[in-house]
Amino acid sequence: MILSRRAAIAATRALTPRARCIIPPTRFYATSTATAPAQPSQSPATPSKSSPAASTASKTNSAYKSSPSASKNTPLTEADVRYEAKTIARPDGSQPSVDVAGIPVINWANSFHGISSKPVTEAQFKVLMAPLAIEDIEVKPDGVIYLPEIKYRRKLNEAFGPMGWGMIPKGEAVVGKAIVTREYALIVDGRFVSQAQGENSYFSPDQLPSSIEGCKSNAMMRCCKDLGIASELWDPLFIKWFKKTHMEQAWVEHTPTKKKKTFWFKKGEVEVSYPYTLSK
Repeated sequence: MILSRRAAIAATRALTPRARCIIPPTRFYATSTATAPAQPSQSPATPSKSSPAASTASKTNSAYKSSPSASKNTPLTEADVRYEAKTIARPDGSQPSVDVAGIPVINWANSFHGISSKPVTEAQFKVLMAPLAIEDIEVKPDGVIYLPEIKYRRKLNEAFGPMGWGMIPKGEAVVGKAIVTREYALIVDGRFVSQAQGENSYFSPDQLPSSIEGCKSNAMMRCCKDLGIASELWDPLFIKWFKKTHMEQAWVEHTPTKKKKTFWFKKGEVEVSYPYTLSK
């Protein structure tokens, strides 16, 4: 019996065992932990070379993520909340800048650099604390004793040398109706010593420049108290002794008004000038 070609193919299929068809289960949901099955590597992994720009971007992103302020979810540490004091003057802890001569550049208008850092030498101490010469002391008509400002300057020059000291204004001059004041600081050997308010009177606008200059001399005399110069002039015991032994009073007359009053003088130096005359 001869079979047709179509019948032969159908018989062959019927005798061949069929492979089992397994249908994988269908996943109808997704989870954050679900991952795709790993596929076997067909070739060894080759490290990829990143570009410089990509490397820089990667570092920037890494640094940004590590910053506490980069993410609100990053927990703060003790280092993030601890306050660390920093000076605005010298944040790097360096010393004051110096000029070409090695001299510190300091804004003395608001600085107290070097105050009480070290005492004067023994030789300077003897010069500053030397007793006043009686002939150097002057007397005002109201009985106040004083040392002329040039004597203070000479004492400072003797102790520290010319250009070894200076007076620095700590503010602008304040002009009143009949008085001018200005604050100055005494600087010695590049160190702050003392500061004081200088004052001077004036009676007409053309006297104002001289009065402002007088504030400097007055402040210098007051600053010198901290160095011990002419300290006797503030000692009540010395003042009483000097008045008793080296001063005398005399009657004077104001020539235009004919009013009389008493003036103080050093003994043996009773002398007046216009508009006053000695009263008989």
